[in-house]
Amino acid sequence: MNDAATFKQQAGEAAAALVEPGMVVGLGTGTTAIFAIRRIAARWRGGELPGLVAVATSTKTAVAAQALGIPLLGDDMPRAIDLVIDGADEVDPALDLIKGAGGALVREKIVAQASDRVVIVVDASKVSDALGSKALLPIEVLAWGWEAQLRYLTGLGATVTAREADGRRYLTDGGNMILDCGFGTITDPAGLAATLETRAGIAGHGLFVEIADDVFVAGPAGVEHRRRSRTG
Repeated sequence: MNDAATFKQQAGEAAAALVEPGMVVGLGTGTTAIFAIRRIAARWRGGELPGLVAVATSTKTAVAAQALGIPLLGDDMPRAIDLVIDGADEVDPALDLIKGAGGALVREKIVAQASDRVVIVVDASKVSDALGSKALLPIEVLAWGWEAQLRYLTGLGATVTAREADGRRYLTDGGNMILDCGFGTITDPAGLAATLETRAGIAGHGLFVEIADDVFVAGPAGVEHRRRSRTG
């Protein structure tokens, strides 16, 4: 295992220690979240987490969780979620995020907003001084009329690329496209998020502003647990 994978495993396993018996846990999507999922599964199989059930943020995560034996709730999410553990593509000092490289940004945000506590796991390479410095911003759009959204986003100053996979148009679990957008340094994540949310045809975006409660960052010095400062 290389250093990056080791750090991802350390962050994921540290967050998995937060899971308690009887919880409803949201399971994120991506290369760091999978380490948390594996650790949760091991604890469940070992009898540490009786009553645990989970909600998967993507088809890929659901398949992995089922293979590991984790019981899943239905897609209608009939119960409140206690805790979600997920990865991120970039984290700024305020613990705001860019997510969506794994293609599950809309479902990830639905689960995050429905959870009492949102825990993010990353390796140190994902930390930056400002969002957009390291990661493109994924924006999920309806396939119908998608080039209108491309023109709109270009008009906002983004360099836009329609995501592909294996030489074909990439489609999310919801059947939508993803436009990967380079805005450069995003000085006002909340403002850009609000602008994007007014546009018909945009199903969701990868800016997660004031959503994360905890971030576990793993690097050469170990695992750092960062907590959002809440006021008021």
